[in-house]
Amino acid sequence: MSGFVTRFGSLAAFERGRVEVIDDDPRHYAFSNMFQVASQAGPWEQVAVGQNRQYVLEVVRAEGTSPWRTCAHDQSALIMDGQVTVELAQPGPHQQAPAGQEGSLAVQGEPGGVRMGRVVAGRGHLVLLPAGACYRMVAPSPGVMLIQTIAGVDTQFRWAQICQTS
Repeated sequence: MSGFVTRFGSLAAFERGRVEVIDDDPRHYAFSNMFQVASQAGPWEQVAVGQNRQYVLEVVRAEGTSPWRTCAHDQSALIMDGQVTVELAQPGPHQQAPAGQEGSLAVQGEPGGVRMGRVVAGRGHLVLLPAGACYRMVAPSPGVMLIQTIAGVDTQFRWAQICQTS
């Protein structure tokens, strides 16, 4: 057996990764460490760490209680560190994301529709954030989520700060 060791990162303990580029310019590659990005983000900031056309992977520092949000398309949230409770509710009048709107949007006030339930998720759990639903997340201690979505008005692009350039 070889001596490979798998080490899982966390917000409290991570190593910055790196890209080894052979015969190319490292600026052609985006590489960031999601735990490092989360350690430098504010609670519930949506920082893009990967992009393929309009689709993005956002790192979110889960801490405290998020505002209510909604989205016109499905999203998924992978819990990378900590524990997050996702509360789901139907939107009320004028709280739906407009059809064709990309990315998640803040919901004004409390959702006016029926409460749909909640999901308690820990490291390695994947939670579907269904299209058209309102959701709020609660994290009792700082954690990290990776959200698969489409870039929206609240997606923050910090490539110059998070990408390896040499």
